[in-house]
Amino acid sequence: MARRFRGESRHKVDAKGRVSIPALFRRVLEAGDPNWKDGLRPQLVIVYGDHRRKFLECYTIEAIDKVDAQIDDLPRGSLERRMLERMFHGQSYPTEVDSDGRLVLPQKLRDKIALETEAFFIASGDTFQIWKPETYETEELAKTEAWLDQLPDDFDPLTLLDRARDA
Repeated sequence: MARRFRGESRHKVDAKGRVSIPALFRRVLEAGDPNWKDGLRPQLVIVYGDHRRKFLECYTIEAIDKVDAQIDDLPRGSLERRMLERMFHGQSYPTEVDSDGRLVLPQKLRDKIALETEAFFIASGDTFQIWKPETYETEELAKTEAWLDQLPDDFDPLTLLDRARDA
C-alpha cells in the first residue's frame, strides 16, 4: 500500500509564491514518484480544477496515474471523459519540489484560491490540499463541525468504516 499524507500545518508564502511543504508530505511525494531517487526532486501534479474549487489539490505521480487510468477507461469522446480530461489534464500544473523543499506556486494558482502570505496544508489520503487559511476555517472546518454537531455525542466516526466494508 502506498504511503498516505497525514496531518495539517500552516506555512508562509513569499512574494515569489514559494512555500515550504511539510517535511512528512515530502517523504510521501518521494515514495509516490516512481522515478525519484536520492539527489532528484520529487514530481507532483497540482490540480486546480473547476471554478467551484477553493483549494489546490496536490497528487503524487502514482495517485494522478490512477486517476488518469480511470479517465482512460471512459468511452473516448464521451462528455464525462472530456470534462474529466479538462479538469485533471487541462486544469492542472505538473511541478516538482525545489532543492529547499518548497513548491513554487504560479500567480495564476495563487489568484485562484486568493492565497497571499500564508498557506494551510491538509492531508487527504493520497493527496494533500493547499488552502487560504481563512477560507479553510470558514468553509471546510465549518462543514465538518456542522456535520459532527448533528450526530449524537457518543458517535464514533470509525463506525462509518463498517458501512463502507458492507457496501
